[in-house]
Amino acid sequence: MGGCLSRVLGYKAGANEDAGDVVTSAEANSTTRLKDPHFFGGGSSGRRMAFGYKSGFAKLYKLGQELGRGQFGITYRCEDKATGDSYAVKTVKKKNLTSSDSIEDTKREVAILKRLAGHENIVRLHGVYEDDKHIHIVMELCSGGELFDKIIAKGHYAEKDAAELVRQMLKVVAECHLNGVIHRDLKPENFLFIEEDSSTIKAIDFGLSEFFSPGTKFTDVVGSAYYVAPEVLKRKYGPLADVWSIGVIMYILLSGQPPFWGPTESGIFNEILRYKLDLSKAPWPQISRSAKDILLKMLTFDPRARITAAQALSHAWVKGENASDIPLDMSVINNMKEFASYGRLKKLAIKKLAQTFSEEEIRDLKDQFKKIDTDNSGTITHAELVESVRHMRTNSDGVQVIPDIEVDKMLEGIDR
Repeated sequence: MGGCLSRVLGYKAGANEDAGDVVTSAEANSTTRLKDPHFFGGGSSGRRMAFGYKSGFAKLYKLGQELGRGQFGITYRCEDKATGDSYAVKTVKKKNLTSSDSIEDTKREVAILKRLAGHENIVRLHGVYEDDKHIHIVMELCSGGELFDKIIAKGHYAEKDAAELVRQMLKVVAECHLNGVIHRDLKPENFLFIEEDSSTIKAIDFGLSEFFSPGTKFTDVVGSAYYVAPEVLKRKYGPLADVWSIGVIMYILLSGQPPFWGPTESGIFNEILRYKLDLSKAPWPQISRSAKDILLKMLTFDPRARITAAQALSHAWVKGENASDIPLDMSVINNMKEFASYGRLKKLAIKKLAQTFSEEEIRDLKDQFKKIDTDNSGTITHAELVESVRHMRTNSDGVQVIPDIEVDKMLEGIDR
């Protein structure tokens, strides 16, 4: 359902794609963090780092099954040894924090969870611990499942149900923005139901979130492909990019499909920038006018004209006043099931691929990437790839190790 972006590989906005001014945004000095820590870092100096968090996690909690994996950490179920209460814990290996940016990312995530503490739709931080090798972020356990999975399992739902989910998501966004936080990775997987029989959802992942102040801007491209706002791709955006992401989720909730689709991330980005939003085909003729009204206001291309989260919460459909309680067509559920299955298959493939390589091999891959990325842009351009292949002809002693004909075949493949 859209992989997490490090950089947009090979993507650059054209000269005619200026984003214009945005309403509010955050400083651009955080833009290097995707280039270094996860994909291009190395070494193990992080093992002796001290963050100032309390110790004793292993004495207090019993670690359970793995729940999920993120860019820097693995989330597990854990149990309080004294009370038997269950929690979720995100465990981060210090040796993976190989740059000042990745260290600040971890500190910032904790600070943001503390800033947003107490909101009914945001996961509650229970405590932060560290030992010589790990940081343990203990949070409320949301055991009710992911957004789409629960809808699919239920088998039917109406606009009114979708409106309630959108309302809760918009409350999260409004709370974030009120507290000077931009989320930057809003997607269905980052909202969980608190319990199996509950209709309350909570936002669970703030790993890409940042603090912002009015009048500043972000320029780094982060998020998940299907849910990225056009101004993010143009590298000039603010918190209204979060509203766009909720608009995309709402579109999927009502149709079962994303509004902008492509076989690759680049294809998805191109479709987002083309902005051909079609509400004329099924099931949209059966969707209420009020639903389409708020959807278009959230998916407005120009962020300067886009509705804010606080404004959207006052819309009649979001409040449930104009939302139909007639079950949506089964094609919506079937489409959603297919879309969710595609996302799970993609995540499984990435997980299996990651398990194939050792940490040393991953570091080698990062080093190779850095060698090819000669301009340190965080992307490999066509020209850089061609030049790298050409250099493969000979070794460091100038001895030819790959025949010219083989190199020429590789270059032909790149150009196709």
